[in-house]
Amino acid sequence: MAKNQKELDLDLQKLKGIVKELHLDVVDGKFAKNKAMDFDFKLKREFSYNVHLMVNHPETWIDKQGKKVNTIIFHPEVVDNIDELIKKIKQKKKKVGLALKPETKVKEIKDYLKSVDYVLILTVHPGFYGAKFLSAPLRKIKQIKKINPKIKVIVDGGMNPKTIQKAVKAGGDYFVSGSFVTKAENPREKIKSLMNSIKSK
Repeated sequence: MAKNQKELDLDLQKLKGIVKELHLDVVDGKFAKNKAMDFDFKLKREFSYNVHLMVNHPETWIDKQGKKVNTIIFHPEVVDNIDELIKKIKQKKKKVGLALKPETKVKEIKDYLKSVDYVLILTVHPGFYGAKFLSAPLRKIKQIKKINPKIKVIVDGGMNPKTIQKAVKAGGDYFVSGSFVTKAENPREKIKSLMNSIKSK
């Protein structure tokens, strides 16, 4: 969730050799009341990247910067033709996901669950690091898997050793940890504590 290239480079350097995949949050200041990664950023090759677009016009962003990332996740409520955008992302040889805000219901994306690779469940209100963890959205995981058991669910927001256990128990496949890791003095230790929590479930 960097504000500029300098901040991004510091994060990339900090996480080098610790993780293989990074999750980028792009926020345009309109979809949510914050701005992050809202610039023409440069990425390092040693990671693979997925991007969560909290923007009002994801198509525009995808045309400009989509080639930099491996997976593109967008919010359905800001897209006129969801099927078309899924198709467009796949044509670019990228994996595709839909993101659900805490208040967005599964039935709103039911028709697309067979054609995407991921669903990202937000367990915080979007836009800021360190927002309050909400456990209610975790109930959506079971509903999603009932429609498509093969789909992978990413849980994003407020992940720490305690909350990640709830996300695992609810059936999550992948977990995004932001400030808990990036703002830490020792990111490796923080990731280790998250992994230990996952294994203990």
